[in-house]
Amino acid sequence: MTDQNADLDAALDEVVAAARAHLAAVKAAAGRIDDDDVWQAYVALNNASFAYDEQLLDAFGEVTPWDVESIDPDEADQRFGLGADGFDPAESTDPYPQVVSVRQRRDYRVPSVSALLRVADVARRNSVPDDEDAGAVENVGEAVLELLQAGDGSLSSLDVPELEPLDGLLTVTEIGEPLDLEEFEDSDGSGPFAPKDGDLLVGRLDEHPFLPDEEEDHAGHNH
Repeated sequence: MTDQNADLDAALDEVVAAARAHLAAVKAAAGRIDDDDVWQAYVALNNASFAYDEQLLDAFGEVTPWDVESIDPDEADQRFGLGADGFDPAESTDPYPQVVSVRQRRDYRVPSVSALLRVADVARRNSVPDDEDAGAVENVGEAVLELLQAGDGSLSSLDVPELEPLDGLLTVTEIGEPLDLEEFEDSDGSGPFAPKDGDLLVGRLDEHPFLPDEEEDHAGHNH
């Protein structure tokens, strides 16, 4: 039993160490989405928790409140493109010389300004601490921006009844250099999207809003 207890103590130490490593990776990523180190630390924490739970069950018939399943580290690597072919972007010998730029525009009609301001107010209040004054959303543009910020910039956050989607488009362009935000003032809304000499428009996808009473899917078409 002494050896069993020692194994349990060691397994718990692994969980604590993995939790600290995961927290350190999260802090270092500073909100960066799909960070490799965060994902790998998450897998290690998950598997350490799973192992401790299994050992505790075998030794004493007890369980932890952690409902986790073991994650195959090889499958975890595939999460970031390190699959069976062993591809690692950092070691690629045939990088594409151009940068691929994807740009999207979608327009919306606002059926009710007051309704949109109300839903944006709710989104803003949910994003600030309770002891801080969120302040009221004052206009339509501010309301749309608030919804986008609440959805981490995803256009899916604008799929609300308070906004009626109109036509939109998406373009794919090959460009020589990636976007440098420092080149443009914060008030410049057109400069970052303006084509430059040498840019090559590969294609355009037209987007039409899908109406529920239409059987045909207006997903768009290529030009």
